[in-house]
Amino acid sequence: MKWLFVLLLLTASLHHTQAQDITALIKEGNRLEAIPDENAAFHKFREVLKHQPLNMYALCRSSELCSRIGKRQTNPKVRADYYNAAKTYAGIALKINPNDADANCVMAIALGRSSMSKSGREKVETAREIKKHLDVSLNSDPTNFKTWHILGRWEYEIANLSGMERTIVKILYGGIPPASIKQSIIAFEKSRALQPGFLLNYLEMARAYKDDDQTQKAIYYLKHLLTLPNQTEDDPAIKEQARKYLAEWK
Repeated sequence: MKWLFVLLLLTASLHHTQAQDITALIKEGNRLEAIPDENAAFHKFREVLKHQPLNMYALCRSSELCSRIGKRQTNPKVRADYYNAAKTYAGIALKINPNDADANCVMAIALGRSSMSKSGREKVETAREIKKHLDVSLNSDPTNFKTWHILGRWEYEIANLSGMERTIVKILYGGIPPASIKQSIIAFEKSRALQPGFLLNYLEMARAYKDDDQTQKAIYYLKHLLTLPNQTEDDPAIKEQARKYLAEWK
């Protein structure tokens, strides 16, 4: 029996050490993402998944990082590979917990990014799938600021569907959930209230206000955006776009 007791102690010690290692890897991944060094952060979360393939946090962070990194790729194939990886990580997380707010959020992000260059039927089908994930995410966690932001973007894009795309929606589905620029503004404002430092939200919200003939409010938010610290590798480009809008809208 003594050998069994020793074995149990060794097993418990091994599990404790592994848990400490995973915690350290996640902490380092978060630190790298905050710098920001998103490629290094992604590789760190992949290390977590080598030890714990079903770690929900690492799956969601890996998915969102792939969506962000993919957007910056100039090679279409490399970009598509990142977007497919983002959907794969999110898909695994959703199989673990279909109602998880973050898993549904990152899947909506991945689907949104991968559908940017699409049009017609494929774009409409993806839009419907995105909305389902957004509804589940907000039902699970109404305070998820990223989900509110994506909902604002979804409302904006649906409100601006082309005539052909609206015809496809009507023929195939009999319609799509109603959307409007004003509804997109409401969603963007909820995201802003939950996370005032989210730069991309200000940029997209400013576009919506401009389209709603509230140009001065749009300009106000763009100017405010430029005062905020960068938090992601996309933020310098977001600020550059904000400057371009300011020059055009003044």
